Amino acid sequence: MKEVNIIGGGLAGCESAYQLAKRGIKVNLYDMKPKFTPAHKNENLGELVCSNSLKSNDITTAGGLLKEELRKLDSLLIKIADETRVPAGNSLSVDRNLFAERITCFLENMDNVSIIRKEITNIDINFPTIIATGPLTSDEMSKSIAKLLGTDGLYFFDAIAPIVAYDSINFDIAYIKDRYDKGDGDYINLPFNKEEYLNFYNELINGEIVKLKDFENSKVYEGCMPIEVLAKRGEDAIRFGPLKPVGLKDPRTDKTPYAVVQLRKESFINDYYNMVGFQTNLTYPEQKRIFRLIPGLENAEFLRLGTMHKNTYINSPGVLKETFQMINYSNIFFAGQISGVEGYVESIASGLVAGINMFAYLNNLDEITFDKQTIIGALCKYIAYKTGEFQPMSANMGLINYDEIRMKDKKEKNLYLANRSLNLIELLKDKEKYIWN
Repeated sequence: MKEVNIIGGGLAGCESAYQLAKRGIKVNLYDMKPKFTPAHKNENLGELVCSNSLKSNDITTAGGLLKEELRKLDSLLIKIADETRVPAGNSLSVDRNLFAERITCFLENMDNVSIIRKEITNIDINFPTIIATGPLTSDEMSKSIAKLLGTDGLYFFDAIAPIVAYDSINFDIAYIKDRYDKGDGDYINLPFNKEEYLNFYNELINGEIVKLKDFENSKVYEGCMPIEVLAKRGEDAIRFGPLKPVGLKDPRTDKTPYAVVQLRKESFINDYYNMVGFQTNLTYPEQKRIFRLIPGLENAEFLRLGTMHKNTYINSPGVLKETFQMINYSNIFFAGQISGVEGYVESIASGLVAGINMFAYLNNLDEITFDKQTIIGALCKYIAYKTGEFQPMSANMGLINYDEIRMKDKKEKNLYLANRSLNLIELLKDKEKYIWN
């Protein structure tokens, strides 16, 4: 039986393991837990550390289309996400504990998957390996990767949002409503008037942040900007960003607040909520003080506070093919955020692509590439061929030749792109039956 090592038991590593194991490959899945990074808490595989949301299910959005592509390709993790979904309007948000538990249980029960709880710090270039160590790759493993690449690589930092206990929210102020009423009442809204907002804003931009020491020259990725960093761009930066009030009229006044903080469900029983867009690097005491200035959170109990953590990724163009296979070492693949994709679903997609192409490589089959007019294919090509400065990329419609389609109506245009993409996925499955059957 052919055999592969997968280093990293996150989203990408677990998806790769499934894709290989179901095709008859022996998989050794290495995960460093019970040694935890600063951001990880759950002993199970496939832990979600930043949010419990996998974004919209609407196929006219890039995130929704990517998930639908993955469903057609038999993604294990998207299937489990669908099974562990919690109400969150049109987004696919999951019970993060149940999600990780189901992934772990499923892989533990696959006959040809061995889960090995051990930190790997060296890479055997002579053994087929998928490196999926994630954005929080350990220092020792980072050194081994840098040695493999012949470069020090790149890095950036992001932050984790706090979680609030439901029963500590003041519902004399807070109200339940989804934006434009699109959903089933899955968000709690905390409204500001102008005076309250300006007071909160001034405290936020002047709040004490963690002394980063080695992180002074840190590079913050736009897609996970700490709330206080975004706020310092201008008085209205967050009011037109994560605190935008449009579509969120207060039903008690029928007026749109000056700004709104949204809280999103984190579990089936609605006992705790995530502060949407509130990734932060404020010190713990400052988080408690400043966030309790938000109307409705005066007596908030924070079940988790925000933390800053290092995210590592490689400069993939010129290093990886669009199959996530290394150019210089054909039996080494990368997957997940360390490869330069950004986001949960994007990491799952990279794990699927790496897994099926490792299978093809081991069996001397043609590599499997996805059309650039699919979200998966567009991400793969970004990773391999991006010119200029390389930064992590999440799914977006602009990647799939968006400007080539002359349609004024955005919804209609996106639906056309989505249908075209899903048809191309079906054509690929039909063409490459030896992979999918």
